[in-house]
Amino acid sequence: MDDPVLRVQSQLTSRDRVLLGWLYDHGVLTSFQLAHALFPSLDFCQRRLRTLYRLRLVARFRPQRADGGSYPYHYVIDQLGAEVVAASRDQRPPRRDHARVERRRWTSTRSLAHRLGVNGFFTDLAGHARTHPGTGSVEWLPEVVCQRAGTFTSRQDPGLVRAYQPRVRPDGYGRWVENGVEVPLFVEYDTGAEQLSILAGKVDGYQELFGTIERAWPVLFWLHSAARERNLHRVLADVPLSVPVATGARDHAATAGLSPAEAVWAVAGGGGPRLRLADLAGYVVDVSERAGEAA
Repeated sequence: MDDPVLRVQSQLTSRDRVLLGWLYDHGVLTSFQLAHALFPSLDFCQRRLRTLYRLRLVARFRPQRADGGSYPYHYVIDQLGAEVVAASRDQRPPRRDHARVERRRWTSTRSLAHRLGVNGFFTDLAGHARTHPGTGSVEWLPEVVCQRAGTFTSRQDPGLVRAYQPRVRPDGYGRWVENGVEVPLFVEYDTGAEQLSILAGKVDGYQELFGTIERAWPVLFWLHSAARERNLHRVLADVPLSVPVATGARDHAATAGLSPAEAVWAVAGGGGPRLRLADLAGYVVDVSERAGEAA
């Protein structure tokens, strides 16, 4: 019997496999996001996406704008693409309705803009890495993986620590590398809809997580405006911070033509100039490593 997964394998490039893995893990990406992250041009990207669409590896939809016209194509995984990804990871095949459920989820969900914003943060990092030697986005975990017990632990951790279920719900987790310097990071993507007190309250969940695993990494609040960023800093000034928090404003970054990898980060309570993402490595804490050095 002809196996469609085996039939299509020889037609895939390594870049195709990365693209399919992102759609499988992160739900939905626009053609512009994929082009910036993985391709030398939008035209090249669109041609390849059309090929993957004809192979039934990806599906697509195009939301309408409220003021007329439409957005660029939004891509999601198709059933064959999901089966290819699962096979490449030696995982059980996805449900037969996996692609249909995912497509319906993103074409009808109110959280589409938020998901695209989160994914845009990480594809911006990937796009920066593509054009800047010595840099790289080496890991990108979605919200659902961040909530699993053991995701941020190691085999050396006690059993109770590995079984800990994080209470906090990060929008994403990543690891950024620049010239040998590595920065693990959590991302909180802000649309401007939540009260600032709710944003600040998320720090408590990270404090609990870091206290349990005895490690701490920068928590990045990616805010929609510089004005909202200033107001959040005022709120955070009244919060005892044992968690490394940095903020960036998307309008400032866009005006300055900067990516999240560049000098857009203001450390809460730190003062001074904005830092590059790699500069936040100084806020990474590993208690076990410090204990080993002391011994």
